[in-house]
Amino acid sequence: MAIEVGAKLEGKVTGITHFGAFVDLSGGVTGLVHISEIADNYVKDVKDHLKIDDVVKVKVINVDKDGKIGLSIKQAIDRPEGHQPPPQRERTGAGGPGGGERFNRGGQDRGGRPFNKQSSGRPSYGKPSFEDKMSRFLKDSEERISSLKKNTEGKRGGRGAKRV
Repeated sequence: MAIEVGAKLEGKVTGITHFGAFVDLSGGVTGLVHISEIADNYVKDVKDHLKIDDVVKVKVINVDKDGKIGLSIKQAIDRPEGHQPPPQRERTGAGGPGGGERFNRGGQDRGGRPFNKQSSGRPSYGKPSFEDKMSRFLKDSEERISSLKKNTEGKRGGRGAKRV
């Protein structure tokens, strides 16, 4: 039997790894269900969802030239028309867009400052421009330098103080 992309088949789980599960389809043909294709929600550990010898319904999502077969359990589930899968969790690592600069903190960056400061007069669409970032950095650094100068001048006697 030829395995075709889009076919829905039943198979038996023969192996579980940290990145997915191997499923025996028929006639010794084995495919891989990647961890991202096991369930609609976030899967931290494959063993929480599957066990060896489980019989699962899978959909063939790709067949490589070298014979590797990509499978999906979540795409094999028949859903009613117009059903939306639950939204993906927002990632909070440094590997995503923005290099991990921002997390979902109610519109604030790492320093607790709001994202949407508009220093240049043009609208900010969630992501500040380079110029906005530079002007904010310059303002913050000038404030820090002036407060440091005030604190150190008081300890040294300030300007124009006579030394004895």
